[in-house]
Amino acid sequence: MIKIVTVIGARPQFIKAAAISRAISNSFSDKIEEVIVHTGQHYDEKMSQVFFEELNIPKEKYNLAIGSGSHAVQTANMMVEIEKVVLAEKPDAILLYGDTNSTLAACLVAVKLHLHVIHVEGGVRSYNKEFPEEVNRIICDNMSSLIFVPSDAGMDSLEKEGFNVTEKTTGKVNASNALVFRCGDIMYDNTLFFIQENKKQSVSVFEKYDIPSENFILTTMHRPSNVDQIETIDSILRALNTVAEKHGKTIVLPLHPRTKKIIEEDESLRKLTDNEQVKIIPPASFLEMIDLEKNADLVVTDSGGVQKEAYFVEKPCLIMLSETPWTELVESGNAKLVGNDYQLIVDGADDFLNQSSQLNFPSLYGDGMASEFICQEIVNLLK
Repeated sequence: MIKIVTVIGARPQFIKAAAISRAISNSFSDKIEEVIVHTGQHYDEKMSQVFFEELNIPKEKYNLAIGSGSHAVQTANMMVEIEKVVLAEKPDAILLYGDTNSTLAACLVAVKLHLHVIHVEGGVRSYNKEFPEEVNRIICDNMSSLIFVPSDAGMDSLEKEGFNVTEKTTGKVNASNALVFRCGDIMYDNTLFFIQENKKQSVSVFEKYDIPSENFILTTMHRPSNVDQIETIDSILRALNTVAEKHGKTIVLPLHPRTKKIIEEDESLRKLTDNEQVKIIPPASFLEMIDLEKNADLVVTDSGGVQKEAYFVEKPCLIMLSETPWTELVESGNAKLVGNDYQLIVDGADDFLNQSSQLNFPSLYGDGMASEFICQEIVNLLK
């Protein structure tokens, strides 16, 4: 039996972990033992425990309850506690997702203890090292024995950085001699799976919040660059109102309590949301988001996960950022980078809403079986 320690700490990682845990349970329970460690990087119950329950993720064996702090304090505290777990569990490898401080901390612990690092969602690059996530990605890829890449763009990035992506590595696999696989995206696995699960729900998100199930634009915003200044929220909301009025759409806006409070306390912002065409609802669960994305005419977001999910369900997307690590979304013509610029949002929405039937969504992220592929390669490496 191969023992892996899976380290997760942020909401996107909870969702990704659901796919691998499901594959282990369904097909590899006699070959892989998984020990889940929750660092507590996201410690609000709505951002962690609810997701564990909704996505049927096995309960974590360890909750480190690290909480927030500066990058240095948070990462250092995680390293201390993760090392204790690893020394107690004696795993064959540590499994990591994406680019958070939890990923970085666990990666450094594993390397110092000469353990295999398995990096799921490797090769993703924004090419901007001012973002801590970019630094975390690069470090983790360079310390990994197994790197699982969701798309061709990720493979190209790793090849440019000197990784061997075209041939099977010979000799001992380790951080100096990694195996790289283009496996597809485990979030696509999850989207396909939970679309079917949603059909079993007794009450839909549309009934729950009394919102339209068609003819609407789904919007999410949470990045500091968009919500920390009244001026940027104003620009976004004015653009959304213009688009809604011009195209006869409803804006469905799942809103974080902090952002909602900012809007409610400013009279000009309150006026922009206090109309029939804007429907503010509480933060949506992952299953609810899948339903909202699937039924929307357009998705407007600053979330890395939501921009990909929009593609999975074949919906155009306006990305309210100046750049994205998922460059293939923009290159495919199905997403546009608009930042929080009023005119770019309006023009981008006009373009997509006037030509949505002409969009084509090529298969960028695999066949929905990435999780099984990853588990099989873990078995092949560590058996």
